[in-house]
Amino acid sequence: MKLQTTCIICPRGCQLKVDDDLTVHGHSCPRGEAYGKQEATNPRRNVSSTVRIDSELVRMCPVHTSAPFPKGRIGELMEAIKAFSLKAPVHMGEAVCQNLLNTGVDLLVSEDIER
Repeated sequence: MKLQTTCIICPRGCQLKVDDDLTVHGHSCPRGEAYGKQEATNPRRNVSSTVRIDSELVRMCPVHTSAPFPKGRIGELMEAIKAFSLKAPVHMGEAVCQNLLNTGVDLLVSEDIER
């Protein structure tokens, strides 16, 4: 067996078992099967963090990835995020960085900060 995991796609929390040939057991829906295969071959996670900002009101700005990021590279991502610094104003959805670490995933502002 390649992997045992809990599916996080819906509230059911199916207990998945993925064989070496990527056959997924224990899923209740097609989304669970796709999740199991992805977890076994290329696990990804949504990442939220904060970035320094030059603002009168706050020192840190919340940010998040535009899509799930490769799980094995999250440490690299966090080091890259430390290097960013923003200047107010920034607006929700604005890209802080595009194509983070050549993954095709962008880093987006999560909150409007006007000054």
